[in-house]
Amino acid sequence: MEKKTHFFFAISLPMETKLKLKEECSILKEKLPFQRWVHHEDFHITLAFLGSAKEEKLHAAEEFVKKGLAGQKIFPLHINQIGVFGKGDTPRIFWADTYKDQRLSAIRDIVFSACTQAGFELETRPFKPHITLARKWVGDAPFRPVLLNENNPFKDSPLTFMANEVVLYQTHLDKTPKYERKAIFSLGEE
Repeated sequence: MEKKTHFFFAISLPMETKLKLKEECSILKEKLPFQRWVHHEDFHITLAFLGSAKEEKLHAAEEFVKKGLAGQKIFPLHINQIGVFGKGDTPRIFWADTYKDQRLSAIRDIVFSACTQAGFELETRPFKPHITLARKWVGDAPFRPVLLNENNPFKDSPLTFMANEVVLYQTHLDKTPKYERKAIFSLGEE
């Protein structure tokens, strides 16, 4: 039986940033018991989740993204906070976030439009850029939001990196790391 695979476009993080996040996660694991921690090579900021896709639609999306990103420049992002999604006492996603940045929103809008132009039906909830670090709270006690402020490694010293490429990833649930780079769209120099 063939395993189902999914595709998504994302901002890739530089390896040195992934390694720094990995280092911070190794400390956070001791204080924040989540069931599954994301492999550092899989850290990214999702721009558009496509789900499963036919090759023709993927190719069309790649062409529209390539055209849309022409002329877009690299820009800095600053990881400054941690947070959670899901029920207050048992969150399902633990993430890191960046300062709000208009250039990131513009890149997301370009990619989102390119994918809808290629025929993909995408989620319409508001864009909440984040880097998933772990999944499923398994602490003995209910999760408390105060834990985020107490354990935020970025509150006094944001982690800065250059957003320099958009990547089309394919998911392989049976592998670690599980995201394979299928196409890379480099942003231009400033």
